[in-house]
Amino acid sequence: MATRITAGGALFPRLKALGVDCVFANSGTDFPPIIEGLAQAAEAGEDLPQALVMPHEHAAMGMAHGYYLLSGRAQAVMLHTNVGLANGAIGALNAACDHVPMVLMSGRTPVTEGGRFGARTVPIGWGQEMRDQTALVREAAKWDYELKFPEQVSPMLDRAHAVANSTPKGPVYLSLPREVLCETIPASGLDAAPLQRPVRIAPDAAALEQAATWLAAARAPLVIAQRGAGDAASFDAFGAWVADWGIAVSSWWATHLALATDHPCHVGADPGAALAQADVVVVLDCLAPWWPDRHPLRPGAKVIHIGPDPLFSRYPGRSFPADLCIAGESADTLPALIAEMGKHARDTDEIAVRRRRVGDLARADRDRTAAAARPRADGALTKAGVSRALGAALDGLPSAVFSELGCVLGALPRRDHRSWFQEPHSGGLGWCFPAALGARMAAPDRMVVATMGDGSYIFSNPVACHQIAESLGIGILVLVLNNHEWGAVRQSVRGLYPDGAAARANEMPLTGLGPSPDFAAIAGASRAWTATVRDEAGLAKALQEALSEVRTGRLALIDAQILPD
Repeated sequence: MATRITAGGALFPRLKALGVDCVFANSGTDFPPIIEGLAQAAEAGEDLPQALVMPHEHAAMGMAHGYYLLSGRAQAVMLHTNVGLANGAIGALNAACDHVPMVLMSGRTPVTEGGRFGARTVPIGWGQEMRDQTALVREAAKWDYELKFPEQVSPMLDRAHAVANSTPKGPVYLSLPREVLCETIPASGLDAAPLQRPVRIAPDAAALEQAATWLAAARAPLVIAQRGAGDAASFDAFGAWVADWGIAVSSWWATHLALATDHPCHVGADPGAALAQADVVVVLDCLAPWWPDRHPLRPGAKVIHIGPDPLFSRYPGRSFPADLCIAGESADTLPALIAEMGKHARDTDEIAVRRRRVGDLARADRDRTAAAARPRADGALTKAGVSRALGAALDGLPSAVFSELGCVLGALPRRDHRSWFQEPHSGGLGWCFPAALGARMAAPDRMVVATMGDGSYIFSNPVACHQIAESLGIGILVLVLNNHEWGAVRQSVRGLYPDGAAARANEMPLTGLGPSPDFAAIAGASRAWTATVRDEAGLAKALQEALSEVRTGRLALIDAQILPD
C-alpha cells in the first residue's frame, strides 16, 4: 500500500469517511490528480463513494439535492473551474433556499504559469482565471474556502461537511487549485473519525412554553406549513396532534408534505379563509407563509414562527409579523411543542367547536379541488385532471412525486412522509428531473415521478438527464404537462393586469413555446419508453404501461398535451 497519496487522490477516501455515498462529477482539465487517484484506488480494490459522470453541471446539482431529500444524507458535487461552477450556480441557489446540505467543489485554474507540477498548459488555463471565482456561489454557500496546501484536504472537508449539516443546513463550497491537488500527503489517517461534528440547535424551552399557552387557549388556531414536519416520526406526531387539538393546517406553496392531503384538518393550499379567522398562527418553516396583498391577518392575531431559521435571515426583505420565534429542526421542535401542549388541559367543548370549524374549511377545499379535477366532457386534459389521474395510478404504491409547475397537490393526493416535493422557491428551473433521478438512486424501492411543465422540462437539459438515466439504469416516470407556453408567466400577467391588452390577446407576448418539440423523440434517443397523450383515456392507459416499464429499471416519459390554465 502506498505511503503517500496526492491531495486529489485523497478527496474520495475522506468523503467516504464522512459518510458520502456519491460524488456527482463533471470533470475538466483540473481533474487529472483526482482521476489518477480513482484509478489507483480501483486497482487496489478500495471502497470509495460512487464517482458518477454527469454530462451537465445542473444535473449534478439536482441529483445531489434529490438524493438528500430521500436519504437525509448530504452528498458531494465536483465541477470544473469557473465555467462548471457557473453552470452549477442555479443548483446552489436551489439548495440554499431549500436548506439542503451538500459539499460543492470545483477546480480552480492553475495559479502558476510554469515551473511547478500541475501548472498551466493549454490556453484555458489563462482564460478561466477569475479575480473571485467563489463570487459565483458565495450568496448561496454557508461557508467557502480555497485549498491552500495539500495537508488541508481532511480538515477542510471535515469542516465543510460539518457546516453544511449544521442548523440551518445548506450548501458549502471548496475551491481546488490543480497544483495543490497534485501535491502529496501521507496516505494514513484518511479513514479517521471526522474532526468536527454538525451543530443541531435545540428549541428554546421558554418559547415552547409560551407557544403552547397561546395555542391551548386559541379559539381558531392555524398552522401554515411549507417545508414539511421534520422526520417520519414527527410527521406522524404532527398529524395526530392537530387532529387531537382541532388545529387547521394549510399547505401554502408546499415544497414538502407536512400533512396528508385528505387529513380532516388539512384545509388546502390557500390559507385565506382560515387565516381570516385565526387568532394564533404557527408559521411552520415557511419562507413566505401568505400573500400579503391577498391574505390579511386578523387584527390582534399572534404569529409564531418555527423552523431551522425562523426569520430566514439570508433574505434581506421579509417582513411577516413574528410575535414569537422558535429555532430548531422541525423533527426536534414539533415533538417538544406537542409535549408542552400535553401539560395543558383541553376544553372538550371548545375542541369540538374547533373541529367543526376546521371540518367546514376542509370540506369546502375538497369540493373545490374535486370540481377542478373532474373529467371534462370532451376528454381534454387539464393540469388538475392529470394530477387526479396520476394519484389514481400511484394509489397504494410507495412513491415520491417531484413537481415543478407540473401536477398539483390536492388534486394529486399525497399522504406519506417524503411523498411530495415541489420546486424550491428560488425558482431555478430544471430542478425536478435531475432531483427525481437522485431520489430514485437514494430510494430504489420507491416509485419516483418527475412531473413538470414543458418549459421546466426544456430547462432541465433533458438530453443530459436521459443519458444519465440510461447510463445508470435509473427508472423513473417523467410526466410532462405540455401546454405549449410559459403558464406561470401568463398567470402572473393576468394577476397584475386582469383586464389588460395582454390578457385579451389571442397570443400573449413572450409566453408561447410553440411549436413544441417532440419530447417523446428526445427521450427515445436514450431508449426510454414514451407516449404522447391528449385525452383522459389515453392518459390512464399510458400511466399503467409507464409504471410497468419503470419497475424494470427503464425511464418512461409521457408527454401529456394539456389545455392552458
